[in-house]
Amino acid sequence: MVDVAKAADVSLATVSAAINGSAPVSAALKARIQKAIKLVGYKTNAIARSLKTGTTSTIGLMVADITNPFFTTVIHAIQEQAHRHNYGVMLCCSDEDPDNERMHLRLLADRMVDGFIVATSGETPELRALIENRRTPVVLIDRLVEGLETDAVVIDNVAATRDAVRHLIASGHRRIGLITGRRSLSTGRERYDGYRQALAEAGIAYEPALVGSARFGADDGYKAAAKLLSLAERPTAIFACNNLSGIGLMRAIHDAGLRCPDDIAVACFDDFDWANVFHPRLTTVAQPTQAIGVQAMLLLLERLRDETARALPPRVVRLKAELRIRDSSVRG
Repeated sequence: MVDVAKAADVSLATVSAAINGSAPVSAALKARIQKAIKLVGYKTNAIARSLKTGTTSTIGLMVADITNPFFTTVIHAIQEQAHRHNYGVMLCCSDEDPDNERMHLRLLADRMVDGFIVATSGETPELRALIENRRTPVVLIDRLVEGLETDAVVIDNVAATRDAVRHLIASGHRRIGLITGRRSLSTGRERYDGYRQALAEAGIAYEPALVGSARFGADDGYKAAAKLLSLAERPTAIFACNNLSGIGLMRAIHDAGLRCPDDIAVACFDDFDWANVFHPRLTTVAQPTQAIGVQAMLLLLERLRDETARALPPRVVRLKAELRIRDSSVRG
């Protein structure tokens, strides 16, 4: 910075003000300083600046499965919004493993990120400590943690699943299978509850044998579907609680020599780009992924930039999903 000041023939304080925006600097002086910066090849020291200001202008983003198209689109929305407000994003993925989540949360804290956006793989001591000490703002996405109060952006999973199962019932199905996720996660519990509610309001008895458990992955979805399809009285329709499980379900139907929707009607949670080019085209519950990412980042920015907002009670934003009916759930 000293070299820049000499090259621009200005004081060190003026260079600092121009670079950091800490004091007014005329347009002419700014132009001269920018020219000097290019001339001497000066680069700001982000570490030194963060030690001085106590901020890093960086957000820590933790997702549960970066291979899931749901998360990739949410990540894109968060990053776009963060960059618009001059924040960088440090991304970590737990691979649905609480041990990985603990490690990555410690890493992000060590990097002194200004705030966290987290899709948890399950409650961890590190996440609980982050939320309870309230020194660093935390926004949860997709999944809530029971007993932990913090800002969150989720969808109404119960209503979304209930609507999808209602559609299958309205299409004439009475034996409807479910491939659920881990019920230790709020998404798994809520989607299971939506399924039970739809059955109950239609007067259909709940049968535990029609519920297969998976870990929101394609391989587990395949195994759960294969078990349902091997029942002596198999279901005539199956709802998968996420897109990867839905892909596993479609593969299991194909491998069993069955046809969708003639033999098995299918609907699944999460829309994705190629759902509309599947054969048959998949009926899905589409989450507002762009809105989830934008809302999460805006909630975090409000906590970071407004001291009065930090004292406000936690807010949970529940968005609505959209049922997109296509060929896989409708018999011709």
